[in-house]
Amino acid sequence: MLIALLALPFALALAGYVFTAWKARAIEAAFPNIGELVDVGGFRMSSVLVTAGADADLPPIIFIHGASGNLRDQMHAFRTQLEGRATMLFLDRPGHGYSERGGPENAWPDGQAHAIARLMEIRGIERAIIVGHSFGGAIAASFALEHPEKTAGLLFLAPATHPWPGGIDWYYDVAKIPALGWLFTRIVALPAGLSRIDSGTRFVFAPNRRPDDYITETAPALVLRPDAFRNNATDVANLLDYVRRIQPRYSAIHTPTVIITGDTDGVVYEEIHSRGLAHDIAGSELVWIRNLGHKPDYIVTGLAIEALEKIAGKPHDLQESARRAEARLAKDHEE
Repeated sequence: MLIALLALPFALALAGYVFTAWKARAIEAAFPNIGELVDVGGFRMSSVLVTAGADADLPPIIFIHGASGNLRDQMHAFRTQLEGRATMLFLDRPGHGYSERGGPENAWPDGQAHAIARLMEIRGIERAIIVGHSFGGAIAASFALEHPEKTAGLLFLAPATHPWPGGIDWYYDVAKIPALGWLFTRIVALPAGLSRIDSGTRFVFAPNRRPDDYITETAPALVLRPDAFRNNATDVANLLDYVRRIQPRYSAIHTPTVIITGDTDGVVYEEIHSRGLAHDIAGSELVWIRNLGHKPDYIVTGLAIEALEKIAGKPHDLQESARRAEARLAKDHEE
């Protein structure tokens, strides 16, 4: 009896390990790499390059996804609506999606910004508007600081860029611990994560409605694979210390900048990050939208495109567009 009791935890752990290995392969089979793998200096990054049409009216645009994401997320939001108007580069950040992790520098936003700059060069893009959603906002800001000559403008969507009170969810800290994290990501994280994908993605969109095809089109399950989960956890765990160091430098950013945020974001503190960016980057425009959550890329896509157009020099009253968006969101909320 005692032996059976002692063997039970081992049997459960083994079952979790086998399930994780099998399910990770199944996730990759369901959501294979749709990008091209390009060596950017000792490791490969996956990206999709969409070339501009003959009547293009916008400069190239680089899209940087947030935590737990991959290139499919921003591509599903923007590709169809911007097709032909600009050269677009959708990428998996180092260690996410199908991009390899590379060296330890890629555990930090500036390391990932440098990798994106190399990818741009290889993909033939000299200068671009950089779009950063959520965690991608910290990378976009770092990109502008480290590579101003490559930055034609910045669009921040519900960014995470400034020091915030409190910490992070416990599982990020556990997953990054060398030995325990290895076990956690290979036994616990994937089955637990699968049970939360539906509720978790709805929470990210709240109070707005998540698109019905979001999970099948953007493949959030890819982050549950063990290595991707650890990379994501390490990124998130490192972010607070990083923005404490880098935030005082934001005032050195001098490029057309728009920040779009909602007042009901349940993921990041919009009062800290978005208002902080608007304060730190001289000449930037803050577009504040009531009843908008953490996904302006999906919920106010048209407004985000107007912001890209304004960054490129076209005249737009983004504040008026924001009020129209608010009226629509209020109506949706009532229904």
